[in-house]
Amino acid sequence: MSTTATEKTGTTGEAKGAAGLGPAGWLRWAWRILTSMRTALILLFLLAVGAIPGSILPQNVVSVDEVNIYFQEHPELAPWLDRFHLFDVFSSPWYAAIYLLLFVSLAGCVLPRAVTHLRALRSRPVPTPRNLDRLPYSARFSTGADPETVLAEARRLLRRHRVERYGDSLSTETGYLREAGNVLFHFALLGLLLTLAAGSFFGYRGNMLITEGDGFANTLPSYDAIYPGHWTDMDSIAPFTLRVDDFEAEFIEDGDLRGQAASYIAQVSYTEEPGGEERTHQLEVNHPLDVAGTQVYLLGHGYAPEFVVRNGAGDVVFDQSVPFLYRETATYTSDGVVKVPDTGGEQLGFVGVFLPTAAETPDGELTSSFPGAQNPRVTLEGYQGDLGLIDSQSVYQLRTSGMEELGSSPVMEIGDTWELPDGAGSITFSGYKEYVSLQVNRDGARLPALIAAVTAIGGLMLTLFVRPRRVWVRAVRGEDGRTRVELAGLGKTEAAGDNTEFHELTTALAGRLRNESDDSSQDTSDRRNDR
Repeated sequence: MSTTATEKTGTTGEAKGAAGLGPAGWLRWAWRILTSMRTALILLFLLAVGAIPGSILPQNVVSVDEVNIYFQEHPELAPWLDRFHLFDVFSSPWYAAIYLLLFVSLAGCVLPRAVTHLRALRSRPVPTPRNLDRLPYSARFSTGADPETVLAEARRLLRRHRVERYGDSLSTETGYLREAGNVLFHFALLGLLLTLAAGSFFGYRGNMLITEGDGFANTLPSYDAIYPGHWTDMDSIAPFTLRVDDFEAEFIEDGDLRGQAASYIAQVSYTEEPGGEERTHQLEVNHPLDVAGTQVYLLGHGYAPEFVVRNGAGDVVFDQSVPFLYRETATYTSDGVVKVPDTGGEQLGFVGVFLPTAAETPDGELTSSFPGAQNPRVTLEGYQGDLGLIDSQSVYQLRTSGMEELGSSPVMEIGDTWELPDGAGSITFSGYKEYVSLQVNRDGARLPALIAAVTAIGGLMLTLFVRPRRVWVRAVRGEDGRTRVELAGLGKTEAAGDNTEFHELTTALAGRLRNESDDSSQDTSDRRNDR
């Protein structure tokens, strides 16, 4: 009866204790859960899973053009993805929350572990167990050498171990670098998270599109899209200038890989500061230009057809190239808009399709069969009226709600002119240029991030290849005048069942003592117990 009553009382007390944790108790419980290694692994897994959309879907921080193309190709799905920040994954609130929780979890897990390891380094090896034969490896033999000689020889053999003398025995430990590597790896991971965050807060990324022959000055208005860090001072960015002198794209023409890019090469000229010495650089994919601590990357290219527009009086009112955005990476079929606001009369607008290598399908439709410009053609749709330029709008879109349609042009090759109806003027397809899409990246934390990553790899290597183990040696003089030697070993890793190293140590010690002893008739036995 008394036992049952005690059990019921204990259960009731535990329930009351759980129910009465209070705010401080719940906070301690939440902190223990957050700083557990299991939670850190879960958060690390979530961080990796969260990065998958950023690798599959186009990102605004990399290429706004590709995001726009995705919106055109998936008009119903893209807005929903955008609501969840899947085109800005690495700057999204949900990704930042995972990132911050992972950092806090690692810090709360690693710091106490580092303190524990420091205490272990300062502490003495554990005392020698009373019964060495109960350990996974044990051996014993006798020798004519005295106990002090035995322990001295054992100390020399175990010179790479931490050794502590306990009476008639030695207690040794080695392999502390394993736990040190583990702690180092996690600290390096924390450092990597910090440096990546610092690069995001203090750096910036910007995208721009530059046609052959045009230039770029590293100022805020020159960017097509820019993503500064929260603490980036955009007034003090490096004042370099850059000009694209020439661009050449080569595509594979035969085989299964026909149409894929073989190389993108841009010849650029740049100065690190206004009025400075002009230098040249060959810009290629994965071979950026490093100027004034800023990296300029070549992301892609496209076509910019050239048009000459005349008004009804025959005056040239527009003469320049216009970048068209490709809608298909396999053929570089591209869409673009030509806006002519200054005609001396009603404004003109054109929606065009550029075909680098025009060809007819069996159904009679016109398409591009190759991304290289082997047979360039353009088709246009003309509009006349108010372009609506008072309101902000994309340069790649034409608002036709306030305009009158002028019809469609015939398929135009270089040099062809389309005479607009009702004396509205004409438009000539005079040629084409190529443009490059560039990304400017300023990240002062790249070197610290690299150091942290290398350190993490070094710590991981120590964790994988260093084997912590303990060895005990006891030497006791027997009644027959001989010294009985006992050895025991304990491995503390997954390979603990492999006692080869302990056996070699026993053999080496017995051999040394045999040479030291004057009693050549000593009875030496070596027994190995593997468990």
